[in-house]
Amino acid sequence: MSEKGIPTVDLSKFVNGHAEEKDAFVSQLGKAFHEVGFVAVVNHGIPKSLVDGFYAASKAFFALPEDVKKKYEVTGLAGQRGYTSFGKEHAKQSKVADLKEFFQIGQEVPSGHPLKSQYPDNVQVAETPDMSRMGRELYQAFEKAGGQLLEAIALYLNLDRNYFNQYIRQGNSILRSIHYPPITQEPESAIRAEQHEDINLITLLVGASAGGLQLLNSRNEWVPILPEADEIVINVGDMLQRLTNNYLKSTTHRVVNPPREEWHLPRLSIPFFLHPVSDMRLDCLSSCISADNPLHYEPITAGEYLDERLREIGLKK
Repeated sequence: MSEKGIPTVDLSKFVNGHAEEKDAFVSQLGKAFHEVGFVAVVNHGIPKSLVDGFYAASKAFFALPEDVKKKYEVTGLAGQRGYTSFGKEHAKQSKVADLKEFFQIGQEVPSGHPLKSQYPDNVQVAETPDMSRMGRELYQAFEKAGGQLLEAIALYLNLDRNYFNQYIRQGNSILRSIHYPPITQEPESAIRAEQHEDINLITLLVGASAGGLQLLNSRNEWVPILPEADEIVINVGDMLQRLTNNYLKSTTHRVVNPPREEWHLPRLSIPFFLHPVSDMRLDCLSSCISADNPLHYEPITAGEYLDERLREIGLKK
């Protein structure tokens, strides 16, 4: 374990390495997901220029007047496209809203595609047109890196290397740009993001503009996650934990408020929530069920599970 609080792996060793390097990467990633649920990844192939450009476009969007931003809030979509205003989302066990607003970009498929009805059009922002263009490019870069990571996880689970590819190809993934505004008054028992677990298969997170991310370790201690500038942080989501019958660990995490002297500083964070297609079954893999680890979950599809969780966190009524 490094000083950043989580293990580090080099994705290029899996993508371009020789057989021994590929095997070592699979083992390292699987061990990290089993024991910690989080890992930092270097040489992930996501261009820094694209990340920086999307950050700049996101910053410009969140600086727009409130009434302008609200033009891009689409009712009936549970926040899955466009803008979601401050105070709408909360952790499933909390009634107090997180101190954030966000903008989401989703999967795009052509007209006539069988999944078209499931994927609403993305929201185009007239005031910051670069946000949509760069967001789409970043979405595709995250999809590629995420697919490579899931190939390694499939091998770790003794599945076919391409097991996840059939489910994440044109899957229901979401790129979210999150803005935590400056804190202007004593929060009502709220922090920037209350403790929670992610819904999806895996989450890919590029370095935030300020600290605050923490995970809850096996000793019930909150540990700061401090990635280097060019690393991405990957964590297991509840769908992957469910599929593996708790063998891979969806770790509780949160974003805490900064010290009072830094309340005036906003925080911008860009996670990519990698989801499969809605009809993927999340029934526990038989290889992950044993006398020591009996079945923990009832059968469900990814779409049914997502719907259930969106209601729990207040985005869907």
